[in-house]
Amino acid sequence: MRQTLISLCLVSAIASPAFAADKTPQQRISELEARVKTLEANAEALRTQAADAVAAAKEARAAIEEMKAAPPATAVASEAPAANEAPAEAPAPETASANGNAFNPAISIILNGAYGHHSLNPNLYSRAGFPLAGGAGPGPQGISLGESEVSFAANIDDKLYGQLTLTAEDENGETHVGVEEAFIDTTTLPHGFSLRAGRFYSNIGYLNSHHAHTDFFYDRPLAYQAFLGNQYGDDGVQLRWVAPTDLFLEFGGEVFRGQNYPSGGAAHAGAGVKTLFAHAGGDVGVESSWLAGVSMLKANSDNTEDGFTGASKLYIADATWKWAPQGNFKDGGVTLRGEYFRENRDGQFTDTANPMLDQPWVGTRNGYYLEGVYRINRSWDAGYRYDHLSADRSGPYASSYDPVRNSLMLTWLNSEFSLVRLQYSQDKPNPTDIDNILTLQYQVSLGAHGAHKF
Repeated sequence: MRQTLISLCLVSAIASPAFAADKTPQQRISELEARVKTLEANAEALRTQAADAVAAAKEARAAIEEMKAAPPATAVASEAPAANEAPAEAPAPETASANGNAFNPAISIILNGAYGHHSLNPNLYSRAGFPLAGGAGPGPQGISLGESEVSFAANIDDKLYGQLTLTAEDENGETHVGVEEAFIDTTTLPHGFSLRAGRFYSNIGYLNSHHAHTDFFYDRPLAYQAFLGNQYGDDGVQLRWVAPTDLFLEFGGEVFRGQNYPSGGAAHAGAGVKTLFAHAGGDVGVESSWLAGVSMLKANSDNTEDGFTGASKLYIADATWKWAPQGNFKDGGVTLRGEYFRENRDGQFTDTANPMLDQPWVGTRNGYYLEGVYRINRSWDAGYRYDHLSADRSGPYASSYDPVRNSLMLTWLNSEFSLVRLQYSQDKPNPTDIDNILTLQYQVSLGAHGAHKF
C-alpha cells in the first residue's frame, strides 16, 4: 500500500505546475513522505471504524435474535375466536423485558351476539331433577347481545403479573357490568410453583377455566349448567405446581370464598369452597396429543340458590384427544372431548316459598357430555355434542327422567378475529317438553390476545 500511495502522490505532484517550479528534489521527497504518512493514518482510522461497525452490527443482530426467542411480555388468559385451533398452554408472563412497553397493559375486547329461535317458550322451561340455579338455562328468544368482555393484562413488575376482565351482559332488558376476573399471578416462584390470588375461574375440569368465547359451541354443556351454574368462579387463592418433566403434569388446590353457586353464603368463615385438581398430557407421535384430569370441589354451603344448606362434593373427570395432519391443527384435524360429573350432597333443603316442604337433601346426581369437532380447513369447523343428566330418584327435585340434549354446529371463521356460528339443538329437559333451538351467533375479537390453553 505504501508504494501505491507514493506513486499516487508522485503523479499528483508532477502534474502540478508548482512541483517543477522552485523546489529541490530533497524538498519534494520530504513533502511526499509527509503526505504518505497522513494518508496511511487516514487509512488506519477507516479500518478501525469499519471493525467497530462490524462488531456493533453483530451485537445488534444478537439482540434481535434474543428478542425473537423471548416469550410475549404479556399473556391474556381470555381467548380469541381462533382459540378453536387449540394452541398449546399459554406461556407464563415474561419476568423481564428490554421492551420499554413491557408494563403497559394489553387490551382485548370480545363482542358476542346471537339470534335464537326456540320452539318452547324459554320462560316456561323446566329441567327435571335440576333447578335452574346460578344463571343456567336456555338462551333468550330472538336477537340478543350476549356476554361481551374487556380484558386488561400486563406484567406488574419483575415478580407479578395481573389481569382484569370486565363483562357486560343484558338480562331482561337491563345491562349488567361486572368484574369477571381480577387476579395477580406470581412469575418467579422456584421449582415450578405458581400462586394466584383474587377473583378467577377455578381450574377444575376442562372447560371451567376457559372463557366461554373459546368454546366450540354456543352454550355450555348441560352438566356445566346444572352443577356449576355454567362456570364456577369466586374470590380465592390458588397454588399450582407443574412438574419438570417431558410429560405435562400439574397438581394444585384452591380455597374460595364460597359466595357463588354451587356454593352459597360464604360459609366456613368466608372460605366455603376448597378444590383439588390434577392434569396430565402429552404427544403421541407428531399428529396426536392428549390431556386428561381429575378434580374435586368441596363446598360448605349456607342456603344456596337451589335451597341447599350443608356439605357437598363434586367430582369431575375430563379427557381431550386431538389429531391433526403433521400436527398442524390450523389446516385441519379432529378434537374429541368428554367430561363426567358426580355430585354428592348431605344437608337440608329449604323451600323459601313454603317452609313446610323443608326436608333432608341427601343424594347423588350425575352428568356428562361428549363432543367431537372436525376442522375442515382454516375457515370451517363442524361438530356434534351429546349431553346427559341423571337426577336423584328421591328427595328434593326427585325425578325418574334423565334430561338429554343433542347439538350440531357449523362455524365459519373469516380470520382468527371473527366467526359466525350456526347451531341446532334438540333439548329434552323433562318428560313432556322438547325444545328445538336454532342459533345464529357472531363473535369478534379486538385488540391483543395471547394463546389459549390446550
